[in-house]
Amino acid sequence: MANNNKPQAPKKPKFNPYWISGALLIALIAFQIFGTGDTNDNKKITPIEFYQILKDGDVKQFDVIKNTGFVKVYLTDAAEKLEKHKKSVSNNFSFSATKTPNYIFQYGSLENFEDKYTSIIDENNLNTVYDNDREENLLSDLLFSLLPFILLIAVWIFIMRRMSGGAGGGAGGQIFNIGKSKAKLFDENTKVKTTFKDVAGLEGAKEEVQEIVDFLKNPEKYTSLGGKIPKGALLVGPPGTGKTLLAKAVAGEAKVPFFSLSGSDFVEMFVGVGASRVRDLFKQAKEKSPAIIFIDEIDAIGRARGKNAMSGSNDERENTLNQLLTEMDGFGTNTNVIVLAATNRADILDKALMRAGRFDRQIHVDLPNLTERRAIFEVHLRPLKKVDGLEVDFLAKQTPGFSGADIANLCNEAALIAARNNKKAVDKQDFLDAVDRIIGGLEKRSNLFSVEEKKTIAYHEAGHATVSWFLEHADPLVKVTIVPRGRSLGAAWYLPQEAFITRTSKFLDEICVTMGGRAAEKIIFNEISTGALSDLENVTKKAKAMVMIYGLNEKVGNITYYDPAGESGFVKPYSENTAELIDNEIKNIVETQYQRALELLESKRDVLDKLAERLIEREVIFKDDLEEILGKRPFDTTSEKPSELLKKENNSKKEEEE
Repeated sequence: MANNNKPQAPKKPKFNPYWISGALLIALIAFQIFGTGDTNDNKKITPIEFYQILKDGDVKQFDVIKNTGFVKVYLTDAAEKLEKHKKSVSNNFSFSATKTPNYIFQYGSLENFEDKYTSIIDENNLNTVYDNDREENLLSDLLFSLLPFILLIAVWIFIMRRMSGGAGGGAGGQIFNIGKSKAKLFDENTKVKTTFKDVAGLEGAKEEVQEIVDFLKNPEKYTSLGGKIPKGALLVGPPGTGKTLLAKAVAGEAKVPFFSLSGSDFVEMFVGVGASRVRDLFKQAKEKSPAIIFIDEIDAIGRARGKNAMSGSNDERENTLNQLLTEMDGFGTNTNVIVLAATNRADILDKALMRAGRFDRQIHVDLPNLTERRAIFEVHLRPLKKVDGLEVDFLAKQTPGFSGADIANLCNEAALIAARNNKKAVDKQDFLDAVDRIIGGLEKRSNLFSVEEKKTIAYHEAGHATVSWFLEHADPLVKVTIVPRGRSLGAAWYLPQEAFITRTSKFLDEICVTMGGRAAEKIIFNEISTGALSDLENVTKKAKAMVMIYGLNEKVGNITYYDPAGESGFVKPYSENTAELIDNEIKNIVETQYQRALELLESKRDVLDKLAERLIEREVIFKDDLEEILGKRPFDTTSEKPSELLKKENNSKKEEEE
């Protein structure tokens, strides 16, 4: 039988950076003791030689050390320059603050020595200073001479720790471990409380990631049918929609090691560190498989390569990306390591990163719709002290286009407003004020307008409101105000309808409504002001989108010049003639809707004046005031409250069932 118990080679000790510190300390101690000692042969003299030097007046000071039997002799500055004393001047390097003696000797009998030097000093009338009652502590002198070296080494160790960003010992703890991954590990010892129950609204995205979690927990369920684990999933969506929150929920649900880090964690001032950290990250994940790696904001390292060939600053980022591509395509499917990543700039990511076999799935996390906003509100309203009967459906209806982060901010802002007003609970009005605060900015009631300016602003906002009231495809009006908020001097608030497509008629009506403010100024004052800057920016953007992006213009035709990745660079993807045509059509759309607004307001001049007067009087008017002055809106389908609409839907369902 073969003997398998082969003697194992002894393990070599691992290199420790503190060894350098110890070796340096020993070298400095030896240098201090043996290199700068006071027992140099050039400095040793006899008592007779000392008496002669003393008679010549070359001695500035000498100290009699009783406990050692030695005398330290210090020469004057003039004597040190003499040829006979040049060898006594010390040129050795020393950190010591005290001057080294020029000569040293043993005095023998102290009594005879004292009689001799006192008689010489008296006879020659010398000013030599001497200390004949001195003792030295050799240990304290040694410690004092070593103190500068100890401080120097302590500062060096401190700088190394600061550069590495952590304490010694672990990965990344020293500058020698700078290539280690900075990923934060969540495992059975680190409890993550976030679960899928805390993620509201993202039903489709939750289904996708739940399948990944289930695969890690029960791989046999899928592999028995021949399925393979997906290597990566990319969460794509606008900011604040819950991509990172969804990843936290995956960490809480999966119960497997979860490595979390940001794309910028791979970037460092040293060349090659990013690729090294990628290798170390995947090495750790393989050792702890099944595991999940989550890279937030992956666009920091995943941008398309070769876009900026003129600059050499992209080399390090591209090396990091190349290493990530290799690692994702290199480990086998049986290692049970999945890479999750999140970005809101999927259009700029490298194509090699997006191909199947690396990020097999793209999970789109879009802005929540009405039903999803209701669920998100229910999550964020739990910790708030709110009044009884607060309609969550109404709040969801008032916040179209809000992301999950916006809704969380809205609930917090409403609680702050209620506390500011000394309320015991948050009510409906607090939420409406919070919506105004988030969308429009803080009220600026301290701004003092002249009578003429206030009248101009009132007619401007009344023009918006009047035009929107009589156009079929305009969004329903909620309120009009001439109280300045943020950069705006006044505002007309609308409630956009939930829609996934927009027709040409809607675009044109919205442009007409936006130009209604400037049209009202033209009709009333026969001149226009600078207050319509934001309106002009809005209509220009919409008209440009109609012509250049969505192909809604007959003369330009069914063609789009939309370039999300910016691949065209500085070169226009159309000719000069087409550019002139595009400019003319954009201008034509805006001017046509401006004339349309002028005609509409001319026919409604009486109600325009009443609405402006009401605004000047109250500063803020609501839908009820508009119905009183303008009459019932011909195209209104939202006059009933959301709760009433839901009741009617439920009643109709019950009737159908019966």
